[in-house]
Amino acid sequence: MSTSGKTHILVFPYPAQGHMLPILDLTHQLALHGLSITILVTPKNLPNLTPLLHTHPSSIQTVVLPFPPHPKIPSGVENIKDIGNHGNLYVINALANLQAPIVHWFSSHPNPPVALISDFFLGWTLHLAHQLGIPRITFYSSGAFLASVFHYCWRNLDKMRSSSGIVHFPDLPRSPSFKQDQVPSVVRCHKESDPESELLRNSMLANTESWGCVFNSSEDLEAEYFAHLRAKMGHSRVYAVGPLSLTAAEAADDSSLGRANPNKDSDANVMTWLDGCPDGSVLYVCFGSQKLPNRQQMEALASGLERSRVRFVWAVKTGSAQQVKDGYGVLPDGFEERVGGRGLVIKGWAPQVLILGHKAVGGFVSHCGWNSVLEAIVAGVLILGWPMEADQFVNAKLLAEDMGVAVKVCEGDNAVPDPAELGKVISESMTGETPEKVRAKELRDKAFAAVGSGGSSSKHLDELVKELGQLKAGRK
Repeated sequence: MSTSGKTHILVFPYPAQGHMLPILDLTHQLALHGLSITILVTPKNLPNLTPLLHTHPSSIQTVVLPFPPHPKIPSGVENIKDIGNHGNLYVINALANLQAPIVHWFSSHPNPPVALISDFFLGWTLHLAHQLGIPRITFYSSGAFLASVFHYCWRNLDKMRSSSGIVHFPDLPRSPSFKQDQVPSVVRCHKESDPESELLRNSMLANTESWGCVFNSSEDLEAEYFAHLRAKMGHSRVYAVGPLSLTAAEAADDSSLGRANPNKDSDANVMTWLDGCPDGSVLYVCFGSQKLPNRQQMEALASGLERSRVRFVWAVKTGSAQQVKDGYGVLPDGFEERVGGRGLVIKGWAPQVLILGHKAVGGFVSHCGWNSVLEAIVAGVLILGWPMEADQFVNAKLLAEDMGVAVKVCEGDNAVPDPAELGKVISESMTGETPEKVRAKELRDKAFAAVGSGGSSSKHLDELVKELGQLKAGRK
C-alpha cells in the first residue's frame, strides 16, 4: 500500500493510559483528515493500538522499537501502570535512549515524516526533531492552565523553592497561588545534581520552545490560558482540539478506539441498576487508574456515603495482595450490606464514560485527573473534587474557582475527610439545582459545540491539518 501522496506524520505517545488514549484519539482525527501516520511504540504498548490500526489499516502504520533497559525499571515493564507515578522520571530517561534507532528508521524511510507530534513528557524529542530537520509539536494530554503553571515553574525553580508554604504565580492570568505540596510533583522532585532530573527539566523547557502545541482542551474551557501561552511562545500555533474523547465518540463506537470493557457483563449490570434510578440522583465515585485510597480514607468515604443517604456507584480499583493486606482499597466490613440497594460497588475496571453519560448520574467524586475531568464535562455532571497528586490540584482549582463546576471535598494524598462533613456536602450537592450543576450543564453544551461543525476545536484541528499539509508542500 502506498501513502506517499499523503502528508506523513510521526506520532510518539507516552506510555501511560492518561497520556496515550487522547493522543490516539488525535491520531484517529488526523487519519480522518487524510494524513498518513506512523506511531512509535515499544512492544508491550502495541496492543493499545490494535483497535486504531483496525479502523485505519491503510493510513496508520507503526514503528516498534525495543524498550531501552533502565536500572530502576523492572525487566518487562514498559508502561507507567506497571510501575506507578514515581516511575515517570525513569521511563522518560529510558525512552530518551531511542534517539539513535529513530534517526536510523527516519533516514532509511522512502517517505519520511514532515513533522513529529510527541507527548509533553517527551520534550527531549525537540532535539531529535532538530537532528531530523523537521518541526516538533508538543501534545498535551492535559490543559493549558497546567502548561502555563509548568512554563512558570521550570523557569523559576529558585522562586518555587524559596516560597514559604505558598507558591505564587504572578505571571499567570488571575495570579493563582498553590500550597507548596500542591505544585506538580514532577517539579517538586527536581534535583539539579541529578543528570536524569536535569534531562526531565530540559525536556519540559523544550515543550513551549517547540514549533507548536496541541491540547486536549478547548478555548471555551481555558481561553485566557491559551492566550497566555500564545503570548509566551510568540506565535499562534497553539491548537485546542478537545475534548478528544468526544470527537472519537462522535466519529466511531467507543470500543473501536481502545476503550473496550474487558468485562461486558458488569457493564450490563451497572446500566440495568442505573436504569432503575431517578434522573440525576446517583453519585459516581472513582479515583482513576493510579490511586488507591488508604484504610482511613476508605472508611471516611464509606461513612460519608452512608450518612449522605444518596444513591451511588463506587468503582474501587483492585490492589495487589500487599496493598489489600495494608487496607488500601478495602471496604469496611458490612458496608455493602448496610447500603443495600442504594449503592453499587464495582471492583476493578468500570465503564466510566458509560456511567457518567447515564441520565441517572448527577455527580462525580473524582481525583481530578484531566481525562476524568473532560469525561465529567462531556457528561455535564457536577464534580466533587478530591485532588491527591501530580496535576490534580491545578485541575481542581481550574474547575472550582475559574469554571465554578466543582466543589472540593478534600485535598491531599493522605488527607482524611470528616465523614459527617463529607456526608453533608454530598447530600447538599446532589439535592436540587445548585449553581455548580447548572454551570456543568452549560459547559457540556459548550464542549459539544466546540467539537461540532464550525466549533472552535473543530476549526483548530482544521488549521493544524492545513499547517501540516504546508510542511509537506514546503519539502518538495
